[in-house]
Amino acid sequence: MSGRMGLALTGATLLIAAVLLPERAEAQFGIRGGPLGVARFAVGHMLGMSRLRHSRMAVRGSRYRSAALRSQDPRGAERGRLANPYMLRAALTAQAALAGWQGGRRMQGWWRHPDGSYGWTGPVFWPFAHDDLTNAIILGDATSLSLYGYGDIYAAIFAPYAATELAAYTAPQGRRGRRVPTAEALCEASDSGGLPVDRIAAAVAPNELQRTALDELASAWSNARDIIRAACPAQAPTAAAERLGLMRERLDAMIKAIDAVAPPLAKFTDLLDDEQKARLNALGSERRAALASMQRKDLNKHLNQDSSKEANKDSSKDAQAAAACSADADPRYDEKLQRQYEQLVQQQWPANDIAATLRLDETARARFEVLQDTALRTMQTLSPCPAEAAATPQARLAAAKARLEAMLAAVNGVADALDDFEADLSDEQKAGFEAIGPKRGA
Repeated sequence: MSGRMGLALTGATLLIAAVLLPERAEAQFGIRGGPLGVARFAVGHMLGMSRLRHSRMAVRGSRYRSAALRSQDPRGAERGRLANPYMLRAALTAQAALAGWQGGRRMQGWWRHPDGSYGWTGPVFWPFAHDDLTNAIILGDATSLSLYGYGDIYAAIFAPYAATELAAYTAPQGRRGRRVPTAEALCEASDSGGLPVDRIAAAVAPNELQRTALDELASAWSNARDIIRAACPAQAPTAAAERLGLMRERLDAMIKAIDAVAPPLAKFTDLLDDEQKARLNALGSERRAALASMQRKDLNKHLNQDSSKEANKDSSKDAQAAAACSADADPRYDEKLQRQYEQLVQQQWPANDIAATLRLDETARARFEVLQDTALRTMQTLSPCPAEAAATPQARLAAAKARLEAMLAAVNGVADALDDFEADLSDEQKAGFEAIGPKRGA
């Protein structure tokens, strides 16, 4: 196993230590949901490890790298016919996200998702929003949907990009060899065909009336994509408040998109008989079975490449992650692991350093602690633990909307706390606060 992978697993192990978060840390960091909330946040960093390993392999391939950076068509990597959709997602978003950051010199970014993809790609939040809704509602695969949460909110507060790096994403198209894709091109990345009409028609064999309803649903699905596209940023948000505002706009657009497709989806499914409904519902099962098969193949390759000792370590970590997601989980308290968790949070939220650097008075420091507390609480409200997919598209639509509404509420809470914190800061202090993210990414 490479040293880089070993470091990644070490970091994941440290996050799993949060399972054992004791009361003193709860009181200090304000995670009222208890240690299980933090444990379940850590699970997200474990679930994607296998996919992350192979995603990086795809990212390193020059063919996928050049295709992902082609600003006119960031979906060009699809021509490579990658078998695993997670690998495609990681290849596209990793290259696009890192193209502007630090000159694209590094293959990693601390704000990446556990599956190797990125929730923030330059100035764009949730570039594959439309695809993720299609996968969650029609195909019963809410994997990508569930990985958005605390990490993305944290990245909105402490964005790693400098202003000049963000500006490159919204600059006019220049030379043919341009490396940084445009924000518009990133927002177009979600346009991969819309509703899988042919697959649905093949599954349910609709009659004429049903086919008309299916066409209406497809049209609504395209309109939903346009609703999300309209929330694409015309300019790069350079301040934390602007980035949280963009998150709200994108989430609100996704919720409106769901509301737009709900009536035609209900109309179409109401016209189906029980057998047709069963075949439609089975599309999700087929998708999950196919993904499970891909992941087994990836795991087998990994087992063939690594020693049994290392493989057993990975299995042990997977077991820890599964245990943390269990409803019956009973975290034990351990002082050593408590200190490890406290160190982890202090690395992410260097409150003392920030207070000293910005010369915060007692009031401003207290407001910053509220901001920190509010952001950390989202670990519980936006748990990445996988949930059993609902049986029907309508039920999955309701679940997707509930998840987005929960995230919107979390973003609103953090935005309010940020507004309170910045209310009495000077322009110099605000500039110093904005500089923290790029410094941490250097």
